[in-house]
Amino acid sequence: MKKYRLKKFNVILFTFIILMFLEISFRILTNVTIFNISFLYVTLYNIFVSLLISFLVTWGNNKFNEVIYYVTIFIICFIYALQLCIYKMFGFYFDLSLLSATDQVASFAGDGLKLILENIMGVIVLFLPFIILLIFIKRISIHKNEVKINIIKLISLVVVYLVFIGTLYINGDGINSAKELYFNVSNNELNIRKFGVLNAFRIDVKRSIFGFDVKLDIPDDYVDPDKDDDEGDEVEIVYDYNNLDIDFDSLIASETDSTVSMMHEYFKNESGTLQNEYTKYFEGKNLILFMAESFNEIAVREDITPTLYKLVNSGFKFNNFYTPTISSTIGGEFQELTGLVAASGFLSPWKSGENYYPFGIATAFQNLGYNTYAYHNHTYTFQSRHKYLAALGFDNYMGCRNGLENEINCNQWPESDVEMIEATFDDYITSENPFMVYYVTVSGHGDYGFDYSAMARKHKDDVANLNYSEKPLSYLAAQIELDQALELLIKKLDEAGELEDTVIALVGDHYPYYLSLDEVNEIASYEKDSVVEINRSNFILWNSEMETVEIEKIGSQIDVLPTIYNLFGVEYDSRLIIGKDILSTEPGLAIFGNSSWVSDKGTYFASSGEFVSKDGSEVDSEYVKYMNNVVSNKITMSRYIMKYDYYRKVLGG
Repeated sequence: MKKYRLKKFNVILFTFIILMFLEISFRILTNVTIFNISFLYVTLYNIFVSLLISFLVTWGNNKFNEVIYYVTIFIICFIYALQLCIYKMFGFYFDLSLLSATDQVASFAGDGLKLILENIMGVIVLFLPFIILLIFIKRISIHKNEVKINIIKLISLVVVYLVFIGTLYINGDGINSAKELYFNVSNNELNIRKFGVLNAFRIDVKRSIFGFDVKLDIPDDYVDPDKDDDEGDEVEIVYDYNNLDIDFDSLIASETDSTVSMMHEYFKNESGTLQNEYTKYFEGKNLILFMAESFNEIAVREDITPTLYKLVNSGFKFNNFYTPTISSTIGGEFQELTGLVAASGFLSPWKSGENYYPFGIATAFQNLGYNTYAYHNHTYTFQSRHKYLAALGFDNYMGCRNGLENEINCNQWPESDVEMIEATFDDYITSENPFMVYYVTVSGHGDYGFDYSAMARKHKDDVANLNYSEKPLSYLAAQIELDQALELLIKKLDEAGELEDTVIALVGDHYPYYLSLDEVNEIASYEKDSVVEINRSNFILWNSEMETVEIEKIGSQIDVLPTIYNLFGVEYDSRLIIGKDILSTEPGLAIFGNSSWVSDKGTYFASSGEFVSKDGSEVDSEYVKYMNNVVSNKITMSRYIMKYDYYRKVLGG
């Protein structure tokens, strides 16, 4: 009787099926469109990778080839699962620059395990090819090939790669086109959406190892056809620019580094922002500035957070403010304290504290004769905060484990904002000079749940009458602690006779990403999207004696520093800070992690290339093209300022 032997699977075809399965599954799990032009790029690249893997595993003996194939497929599945878990937790994708945030990676390890369990079905799906491989490895044709077969594979690799490169030119040379992303632009999220997880990871690895400088394209000024040519002429006559006397021509002439020379040229051509009717509006007053953990507009409610509600809706009332979530807390704090976009590559120089910051907020206020203080009610070294705050001029920063543990309970999680205010207020209230205080809060930190958060448990009864699911409810409960900390601060300032001479400013670091989009929308006043509107928030800038001033212009975290500097009369160069004074005549702009943006005219979604005008009217396509260049340049300049320690080159130190 004749025996039939089952035919073995071709390793190229088997690998290609695995790669396409992983990419399609990942896109379904992360709600990314599957079938568009990017599917062509992904398909071609996966053919290339399948050929490459087949080429690599057919040189040695069969056992060695099998081991290499096992390891390769496992690593690929792991990359997909890692990106899924990071995206589900933070709302952005992993890139190698995040490894610089080692403290945060370690602190979220437990949360990561919890997240894996919450997304276990997705993780299993993405490891399914490896599981199948373990079962059917003997059915896959992995054996040493003849040299001529491998030569054919090598030629095929070259041909497929050239075809892939050719397809990049299909949709032109736009700022976020496939061609520009592949060769000239650094945008990990768009790379994942455009080229797939595997190719985006390869691009990230290559650029991390060999370096990558983004090309700069400075567009001609856009002339708005709807704008009155005479508008603003009087303002330019009355007000000076918030600029320093910098001889950029001399800097350009003496510079040997082409990138730094290009930066000099860029900033020379920037006009900066004009002073305005609010310049020195708060001159001589005290400033207490907060970075509030996971604070977002959804936490502002008259019924349970009345102090936040009062502060948001009086003083300067910013109606279109965003806190773009880039690299979690450290990205939000970086943007608030530097006025720069948290572009790729900022983490290492920021955390080292070795860059020169002539506009560091503590240094700036010390130059005005202020006493400065900084506090954080969690571990003071977390994310190297002690290093970068020292670089900004804070020489007496205190947190848990360097003194604050003697005053508050640092053994609960998260720690209490109320306790921090109570313990530190006396440090500065008796200051003979005006004071500038910086608080980094932690009470609103996730994960959210009454079993997890000590602050949510503390205020559980205060939200008992609200009809929400547990995680949104516990988020609101935790934010009550921040509200009561502000209430206590205002009471103490009033009792000390300093309230009318003190400005309270507060901005969040990021939206509460421990909540899903559905959970955010459960307590939001309108339906938010996952890219732009989920980041809409509030900027508190309040003094008890001022009239309410409503500001409709778009603003974001990077605008906080220059806005404060103009109000307090700090001398700075508005050309060298990427964010702009929100109260100036400069058009409003908020920039998000994937190069999406919101201007006073509307919203641009980078992943789809769609622009949605604010009022539904037609907007000149040249405006969108111009703004994409502006945004790209602002991101690039933010990165280069950090990478090249640019302020030291321009202003000494």
